[in-house]
Formats: sequence, structure tokens, C-alpha cells
Amino acid sequence: MEIQIREVMDKRQLLEFIKFPLKLHRDDPLFTPELTTDLKKHFSPHKNPFFRNADVRYFLAYSGGKCVGRIASILNRRHIEFHNDSAGFFGFFDSINNKAVAAVLLETVAGQLKSCGLTIMRGPMNFSTNDECGFVVDGFQYAPVLMTPHNPPYYIDLMQSCGMGKSKDLYAYITDIPKVLPEKIDRVAQIAEKNGVCVKKVDKRRFDEGLEKFKEVYNDAWEKNWGFIPLTEDELLYLGKRLKQVIEPDTALIAEKDGEPIGFLGLIPDLNIVLRKMKGKLNPVTVLKALYYSRKITTTRMLLLGIKARYRNRGVDALLYREGFKGCLKHGFTSVEFSWILEDNLPTQMLVKMIGGTHYKTFRIFERVI
Repeated sequence: MEIQIREVMDKRQLLEFIKFPLKLHRDDPLFTPELTTDLKKHFSPHKNPFFRNADVRYFLAYSGGKCVGRIASILNRRHIEFHNDSAGFFGFFDSINNKAVAAVLLETVAGQLKSCGLTIMRGPMNFSTNDECGFVVDGFQYAPVLMTPHNPPYYIDLMQSCGMGKSKDLYAYITDIPKVLPEKIDRVAQIAEKNGVCVKKVDKRRFDEGLEKFKEVYNDAWEKNWGFIPLTEDELLYLGKRLKQVIEPDTALIAEKDGEPIGFLGLIPDLNIVLRKMKGKLNPVTVLKALYYSRKITTTRMLLLGIKARYRNRGVDALLYREGFKGCLKHGFTSVEFSWILEDNLPTQMLVKMIGGTHYKTFRIFERVI
């Protein structure tokens, strides 16, 4: 099988890069493509501030005149500066079930990163840990929730055949939303309230103010997390603009003490049920489908939960859970996915289990020396 690699150099090729998964996974009922119009913006160096601190190159693989795979090479300068390592990344990997194709794609990125002086290739990252990342390695039978990966099982075989090993596992838990929290957790939440912690909804009319509070919590709470990179002002605004469209004020909450933001919780509706019906297209028919199926959403995803380091173990997380679940029930959500949680973040896993969460899916970041 002769394989040719071509770098994406123009808008036509970029559109082919974006649309390749639509062809590859069209027979998978769980495949959930983002809208092509949104992806064009996300891949635009002029609209996505990630590109201001990163070098990204896209590659397509062809055989017999047909596209058989794609991959991106990502040199994230802020990751290198913050972690002081020599890791580069691959992302947006898609391939037919062929080890030769996967090998050529990964070797192309490895060569690109190595030429920049990097010694580790890690991924998938689409584009960083602030975005969708990892491959599903367990729980393939479950539909992905919003902003989480989905892939066929053979991707794992392709990674292993190319010498890629585990870098880090990320866990997803799921449970029915409890109307009443377990007594122990509710008691801890009440202690936080008695100690002066209050919870406020994010006000969409003053959304920028809420974003600044979120950033303060985020850059403190997640600082020690694996793969963390602080958000820049531009990245914060970009992320906020994307999330503002989907969040409900009742489920986006900030915990404060004496006027200081100390915790943040963000639950987002699982709009994937809508995206699966739209199939990447935005037109009058798909808009009508979106309006219809958006009323059938019953699952929410806990995308963000962070507590400033000095306020941990004081019941702030329990209080945020309690108030967030009240908001979920108000909007008709009946189940929640907690994702993702680092495999070694045992305190969060224990709390989720106490609420009734079941570990039902695992995502894996791979890496190898180059």
C-alpha cells in the first residue's frame, strides 16, 4: 500500500482535513461531529488565540487517490515554558484501520517535532488539555457527551503498534442526579455555609466579570494538575464565548468567601444529542432538528470543578455540588457525567463515588520518545 503525506497548505485542503472524519465514521451511530462552521473558526489562527503561542501543522494521508488519514503536529510553547520539558503533541488523529497509515502519520509528526528539538511526542490533544483530549480505551459502547472524545476501538491497536505507550488516563463517572445529597456530604456543605461561604450564579449579563473570577480560581486550583497550562486573557475570552452559548446560569456557579472567589463549578447540557442529528451541517433543516432535540436533553456534564488550594477540605466542593444539582433538577436534567478526572486524583474520585458516581469510561493520553 503506497501512502503519500501532504501538508495542508490552503483552505480547500483544510476543509478536507475537517471533513475527513465525517466520511470515515459515517456508519458509526455514536459519532458526533462538531459543526463544520465552528471548526473552521477553531482552526483559524486569526480567531483562535491558541495559535499565538503555538506552531500547528496539519497533514493528510492518501492512498490510491483517496484520503485515508489525518493528523496535526502541535508545538505548544506555553506548555514547554510552564512545564520545562521537551514534549510536543499530535492531535486530530483519524485513520482507516491500517497500521501502515497510522505509522506514517505518527512518524510525520515525530519528525516535525524532533526537528524543533523536542524529544517526546504526546497525544492526542485537540489542541491542549483545555480542549478535547485522549482516546477512549474503555467504554466504547457509550455515546460521548459534549466536548469528550469518541473513537473506534482499533485506534488503540494502532497506537500500540506504533510504539505509543500510556502517558496518563482520564476517568469519566456517571450517575443519576440525586434529589438529596448523602447525609455526610450535605453536612459538610452546611459547615461551609456556616463558615461564610456562599454560592452565586454566573450572570450572563455580566459574563466578563464571571470569567475573571473563573480565571482566578482556575489558575490557582488547577496549577498542580498534570498537563495544566494557565489561561491567557485572550484564551479566557475565547473559551468564554464558546461556553456562553451552552451554559445555564443555574448550573454555572462561583463560590465566594468575604467577596473572594474561591471555587467554581460548571455543568453543561449534553448537546451531543443535537449534534448527532445535525451531522456537522448548519442549514434550515438541521436548525429545526436542533430546536426539537434540544428539548430532549436529560444529561449534563460536569466540565469544571475547582477549589483554590487553601480552601480545600472545607466543604466548598460539597456546597457547589448541592447547589449545582438543584439547578440541574430545575432544568430537567436527570443524569450527570463527571469528566474528566485524572486517574491519580483520588480525593475527587472518592467524593464522586460518595454521590453515587460509577466509573464507566476511560480516556488515555499516549506518548513515546522520539
